[in-house]
Amino acid sequence: MLEISARKVAQVAMMARELKRAEGELRAFIDRMSEDEQAELVAVMWVGRESFFAEDLAEAISTAKSEASTPCADYLLGTPHLADHLENGLDALGISAEDVENDLM
Repeated sequence: MLEISARKVAQVAMMARELKRAEGELRAFIDRMSEDEQAELVAVMWVGRESFFAEDLAEAISTAKSEASTPCADYLLGTPHLADHLENGLDALGISAEDVENDLM
């Protein structure tokens, strides 16, 4: 499964919804993640936007690692509907994004 915690993915989704006031904080949060966590975060987003299926998560992670050409935060923040894709990705992987987000509040 994932090395990145569902809490971190949910936190990025929540911060992405407040991008106007939290962009610097969100960039710093993503930049502090390991390369593996960043690749998994991208892969979860790809699953959520249906570029990959949940059962292809390992392939999505591998692709995220091999195709990383820009800083992860730049790539993710340039993605329309980032929060929705992350939440949908968690849900597709059998993790309730709503439950995790509620735990963060």
